[in-house]
Order: sequence, then C-alpha cells, then structure tokens
Amino acid sequence: MTNRRRRVYDTRFFAALYYSKDEDEIRRIKLELAGSHAKSISAITIYEIYKLTLQTDGKDVADLRVRLLEKDFKVMNVDPRIAKEAAMIWHKYRLPMADAIIVATSILFKAECVTNDPHFTSIGEITTRWI
Repeated sequence: MTNRRRRVYDTRFFAALYYSKDEDEIRRIKLELAGSHAKSISAITIYEIYKLTLQTDGKDVADLRVRLLEKDFKVMNVDPRIAKEAAMIWHKYRLPMADAIIVATSILFKAECVTNDPHFTSIGEITTRWI
C-alpha cells in the first residue's frame, strides 16, 4: 500500500458528515468514504465525536456513532510515540491538544489528513486534503 492511499480523518470530517446541511458536501463525503484507501482515525476523534454527539443528539446516538466508527475505521490509540510527537507539534505550532494528536498520528503513520481545519494547513510535516 502506498502512503498516499492511507488517510487519517479529522473530527471535522465527521462533524460535516453528521451535521452539514450542504447536500453537495454530503455527496462528496460519501464518495470519500466509498474509496478503497486505508481509513484511520485517532482515538481522540472518538472522544470529540462522542462529546459533540452527546451535546447535540444524546447518549444513544453517541453510542451508535462511536460503534460505527470503531467498525469502519482503524482506531489509532495514543501511545507514547504519538504523545511525544504531539507535544513536539504543539511546541512548534501551538495547536490545541486534540489537533496536535491527530497531526502526530498522521505523521507517524505517514498518512494524508482529511480535514478542512485551518490549523492543519500550515503544518509542513503532513499533507492535508478536503473532500
């Protein structure tokens, strides 16, 4: 598998999937999900989506969404390597902790990061794309 076929999805991807009112954006998200590339998320994305969904839609929907994420994506746990890399990213770019962890995950797994978060576009160590 080539590196460009590996992707780490940022929390904003799922927020757009679940809450966007833009039909064209939803269509592009579904096309992205239908692709054959390796799909991964950081464990921190589980936290962020669970928290957002609890606030917006309640516990039952949050539980269902997380189960589906765990089924459809390889969840990358925050291990010591990712934690140290995230601290280095924070030190260099002053990103919020969750963003630094997602960036570190992309770096260490040599994966493209799917996001529209402006924090990510200035990070020279990763390649980003949006749908």
